[in-house]
This record gives sequence, structure tokens and C-alpha cells, in this order.
Amino acid sequence: MTKPRVLVTRRWPEAVEAALKERYDLVLNEDDRPMDEDGLRAALRDMDAVLPTVSDRLDAAVFEVENPKARFLGNYGVGYSHIDTEAAKRHGIVVTNTPDVLSDCTADLAMALLLASARRIGEGERQVRGKAWSGWHPMHMQGGKVAGKTLGIIGFGRIGREVAKRAHHGFDMKVVYFDKYPAKPEVERDLGAERRDTVDDVLAEADFVSLHCPGGQENYHLIDAERLKRMKPTAYLVNTARGEVVDGAALAEALNAGTIAGAGLDVYEGEPKVNEALLACENAVLLPHLGSATKDTRIAMGMRVLQNLDAFFAGKEPPDRVA
Repeated sequence: MTKPRVLVTRRWPEAVEAALKERYDLVLNEDDRPMDEDGLRAALRDMDAVLPTVSDRLDAAVFEVENPKARFLGNYGVGYSHIDTEAAKRHGIVVTNTPDVLSDCTADLAMALLLASARRIGEGERQVRGKAWSGWHPMHMQGGKVAGKTLGIIGFGRIGREVAKRAHHGFDMKVVYFDKYPAKPEVERDLGAERRDTVDDVLAEADFVSLHCPGGQENYHLIDAERLKRMKPTAYLVNTARGEVVDGAALAEALNAGTIAGAGLDVYEGEPKVNEALLACENAVLLPHLGSATKDTRIAMGMRVLQNLDAFFAGKEPPDRVA
């Protein structure tokens, strides 16, 4: 029996690639560079399944392929705003993602960015490495206190709740959140969390704001110049969600003007490009999309894709279907 032909658009952990090779006719992107539109279109035409990542832009134009062979897209990641799921549906292509397995590591990184921005860790390391540190003195690099402060969470799904758990139980923080769907009362009690009616209510109250909402048009530039003005001048913004949720130019202006105290970012609109003004902000901690970047998590993500892929080709409903 002929094995389904499957393309992995970027290199994955060796253990996952080995498992895929056992079950499928696997095609790898050997040079591990982002595929262009023509390459992705050819993959949809020639492969039985394509396994993309956040670096692959699968917009409506990519799906305009005559007689596409592919019937399955197994996204390597939770967020899938880089995939036009409506276009996939129109062409009869199933789309899945990888929930659950990266919640812990992304929440860990959000807390790391919160701490790093508040305590000016990026600035401090640059000072030490640049041999500009003149020694301890009382007024040197005073940052913001974290313990006992108020954390605002936008998007109270799996990752948002994991951040709340770390903040409340680890740092005695009060948690306020906005989500369209209120958490159950027992969840709120356990996490010390209180729901607010709007995003703006959270921004006005919080000392730290952590974003965990989906990307795409629904939340495009959710945090813009006007929303940044609603935050406290002593507040910090953390984004480990999707880059397009934050207007990078407006954020750079707010950081330079003292509208907010600082920011910690792991994702960017149009990444890997980063807004030049943001790069120049000393009060911004900038990471290269490391949210799920632990060995255990990246293997678990791949195995989750494989689980969905196996279900699809077995004629079953994939457990993590999003389209």
C-alpha cells in the first residue's frame, strides 16, 4: 500500500521526523528556510498532507491551486492566524493545531518577560557586557516591583490561566482578566482572578498586562496608541500571543514617551522583521519567538501533529481540528 506523501515545511526534532518517516512518505525542507508562496502552492498541489509552521503564510492566494492533492494541514503550533482557514475549507482541506502541549513553556516565558522588563534585566546585561557598569549605588537602574502587584490578562484560555497560576501562587499577584467567555467560579477562585467587562477596564487597572488572545483580523492591533494611553505610566506590557495584536510603531512611541514603563515581547508583526523603533527602545525586552522553545515541548508539538495526521488518514476525526 502506497504511503501518503507528507511535506514538513521546516525541520522538526529528530525524534518526530523519525516517527513520521516510519508511517509516511516524508519530504523534508532540507535547507530549513521559510517556503515562498510558489513552494507552498506546489506542496498543496503535489502532497497528500502539508505540515506548516508560523513562518508559512498560507493566505487565500496560496490555496488557488488547480486540482490540489493535499487534504490535510497539520499546523505545528497553537496559533493559526497565518492560515486562511476559510480558504482551506472551500478547498476541502482539514486544518489542525497543537493545543495543550506548549501552555506551560509559553506561560513560563511570559513570566520571564514580565520579570525581565520590570527589573530591567536586558538593560542591565547590556551594561555589564558593554563594560559600562560603574558599581552598585542606591539610584542605579530602579525598576518595578512584581510581587503583590496586579496582573491583567487579555485572553483567559489555557496559556492565560497558566500565567495566572504562576503570578497568583508564585508572586501573590492579584489577577484581573478579560475574555469573551468567563471562567468558572472555581477556576477564578483558585487563580485569584476577577473578570472585567472590557479590555480597557483591564488596561486601566493592571500594573502588568499579558496578552494571550488569538491573532488574525479579530484582534489586529488590539493594543494600539489609544489603548496604550489607557495603561498606567508605571505599567508593563508583555506579548507572547501573536505579533499583529500589538501596533509596534505605537508601542515604540509609548515606550519612548513614558506612556508606559516597559515591555517584553516574544512575537512581532511581520516577523522575523522587527520595527526599527522598537529595536532602539532600551525599556523593551525583545526575544526571537521562544515561547515553546524547549526540547520537550517541541517534540510534544510534533507528536501532537502526528496524532492528528494519523487520525485523518485512518478516516477518523482529528482531535485538534480547527477547520
